[in-house]
Amino acid sequence: MPSFQYIARDLTGKNITGTIEAGTSREASMLLSGKDLFPTKITEQAGAGRSLFSGGKKKVKGQVMVTFYGQLASLLRSGVPMIRSLTLLGNQSAAPVLGEVMGEIKGRVEEGETLGDAMARFPGVFSDMAVNMVRAGTEGGFLEDALDRVAVFTELQEDLKGRTVSAMAYPAFLFVVGTVVLSGLLVFMVPKFDMLFDRLRKKGEMPAATEWLLVFSHTLQSYGIWIIVALIAVFFAIRMHLQTEAGKDRLDRWKLKIPVLGDILMNLSVARFCRVLGTLLGNGVPILKSLDISRSATGNRLLSQSIGDATENIRSGESLAKPFSDSGYFPMAVVEMIRVGEESNSLDRVLPEIADSLEKRTFRRLDLFVRLLEPIMLLIMAIMVLAVVMALLIPVLKSSTTLG
Repeated sequence: MPSFQYIARDLTGKNITGTIEAGTSREASMLLSGKDLFPTKITEQAGAGRSLFSGGKKKVKGQVMVTFYGQLASLLRSGVPMIRSLTLLGNQSAAPVLGEVMGEIKGRVEEGETLGDAMARFPGVFSDMAVNMVRAGTEGGFLEDALDRVAVFTELQEDLKGRTVSAMAYPAFLFVVGTVVLSGLLVFMVPKFDMLFDRLRKKGEMPAATEWLLVFSHTLQSYGIWIIVALIAVFFAIRMHLQTEAGKDRLDRWKLKIPVLGDILMNLSVARFCRVLGTLLGNGVPILKSLDISRSATGNRLLSQSIGDATENIRSGESLAKPFSDSGYFPMAVVEMIRVGEESNSLDRVLPEIADSLEKRTFRRLDLFVRLLEPIMLLIMAIMVLAVVMALLIPVLKSSTTLG
C-alpha cells in the first residue's frame, strides 16, 4: 500500500508531520481527520506508488489479462462508467494480484489520474504496449477499440509463446532424461568394473578410453556433490551477469549466432515488432511514438537498437525501409513490403500482414527444426551410452582373449 507524508495541524494548532499508509491521498486525509488532525499538505513518498505488484515481483498470466482487456472494453462500450467497471472486474477477478491492482487503479482514477497513467504504475502486470495503447485510446476517444486490440494482440502473443514452449518441451525432456541416465551409469555402474580391470592395469594393457572413463567416474562419485554446487554457483553467477546491461547485450548477440535457431528467434522478434507497430499505427498513434513503443516489444536489444536508429531517420525525413535494410536483421521481403506500405500510406494494414506471414513461415521452420532435433538428441544419447559400454567391453574382451 502506498505511503503518504503529511503536514497537519492538531486541535491546538500545532504542526505535526509524519507518514501514513493509505490507498489514496483522499483516504489518507480521512484517516488523519479521524485522528483529529487537519492535513495541510499530503504527498506520496517517492517509490511508494510502486507496491509489491508494481515493482514487477508479482505478475498475472497472459490469458487472464486477455479476459480483463476484453471485459473492460465490453463494459465501457455498454455504457458502464469507468469506476464501476474497474470495481466489477476487481471483485470478480480470478487472480488475487489483479484484484488488488484493480483496487489501487480505481483509487487513482477516482483522484483524477488517467487509466493509462494508473496502469503504468504496475509494469509487472501491464505491458508498455498496453499502457501506451490505452493512453492513445483515451486521448483519441477510441478507448474501447484500443482495449479490444490489446486483448487480441496479447492473445496472439500468448499463443506464440505457448507454441514455442510446447515445441521445445520434448527435446528438453530428452536432454534431462539422457543426462540422468548417463550420470547414473557413470556414478553407480562404471566404478564396479574397476577391480575387474586391475590385472590389465598392472600389465599396462588398460585401454586409454577405459582409464579415462574410470577416472571420470571416480571423480563424479567422490566430488559429485561439489561439482553440483559449483554448477549451481556458476548458474547463478551467469544469471546475475545476464541481468546487467552488458550481459543482456551479450545474450541477445549469442542467441542470433545459434545455427538455424538464431534466424528463427530473429524472425519472431521482427514479426512481434511489425504486429505492435501496425496495431499502434492503426489506432492513430504517431509514427515516432509508435516506433519508440514497439521497439521495446521486440525482445532483442540488437533489433531494438536498429529500430532506434530508424527512428532518427524518420525524424530527419527519410524512409523507414532503408535503415531496416541496412541493419541486416530484417528479411529483404519484409523490407520491400514495408517500402511499399510507406509509398502507399498503408503501413497500418501492411505490417500486421507481414507479421502473420512471417510467423507462419517461421513456425514451419521451427517445427522442422524440432523434428530434426529430436532424432539428433536421441542419436547423441545413444552414441554417449555406446561409448561408455564399449569402453567397458574392450578390456573385458581383451581379458577373455588373454585367458584363451
